[in-house]
Amino acid sequence: MLDLHAATSPEVKSAIEKGAVAVLAVGAQEQHGAHLPLSTDTVMSQGVARRIAGAIDGLLLPPIAYGDAWNNEGFAGTLSLSPDTMRAIFLDLGRGLARSGFKALIIVNGHFGNREPIALAARMLKAEIGFPVMHLDYPGMERIAGEICDSEPAAPTFYHADEVETSMMLALAPDLVRMEKAAPEYPVFPAGFGTEPIGLDSFNRSGVFGDPRPATAEKGEILIAGIAEESVKMIRLFLAKLG
Repeated sequence: MLDLHAATSPEVKSAIEKGAVAVLAVGAQEQHGAHLPLSTDTVMSQGVARRIAGAIDGLLLPPIAYGDAWNNEGFAGTLSLSPDTMRAIFLDLGRGLARSGFKALIIVNGHFGNREPIALAARMLKAEIGFPVMHLDYPGMERIAGEICDSEPAAPTFYHADEVETSMMLALAPDLVRMEKAAPEYPVFPAGFGTEPIGLDSFNRSGVFGDPRPATAEKGEILIAGIAEESVKMIRLFLAKLG
């Protein structure tokens, strides 16, 4: 694995000549309650991306630390990019990687709100210049969480500042976690949730969805390792099609 943050230009050139694949983590600057930092989604996605890049001998790009987090703007510290801005970032990076000679781009998305702009940019890059992009949203997370977590999610597949994310943060950046401030909240979701724009602060007081208190670094390591393993399986199939 080559980390672009620390790499030199000749090292990158050599990696490209060997058929390197770029790996990009995308997170958000978004509230995660009183016990997790605003950088949680970025720390998590970069942690998973690093495992993936190591497994496939890829080139790890610096993460994108902002995302489309409009529904959390009611909580202080959340800063959101528009879907158009997000899409433009991925298009520019994809075009640049293609011009540089990279074989493909793997995007590891750590924030739900980024899914649509990532998917659209990937489709546009494929149509415009034939550049292959695979985008992953923590495959295997729901299954693994169901096997190891002691608490229930606030809603199916909804993991935010809960046992899952807190465990992953304890494994990746324990110094940023304030477990003494961890407290549960199981809000009642509005009937129209998912069918209309709704700010999360309109029905949630703390920003926590679920119960973070049973979180451990050991659970976090199982989640990270399992997600990375599932991701690598999918990536290898994706790359095999490219030849």
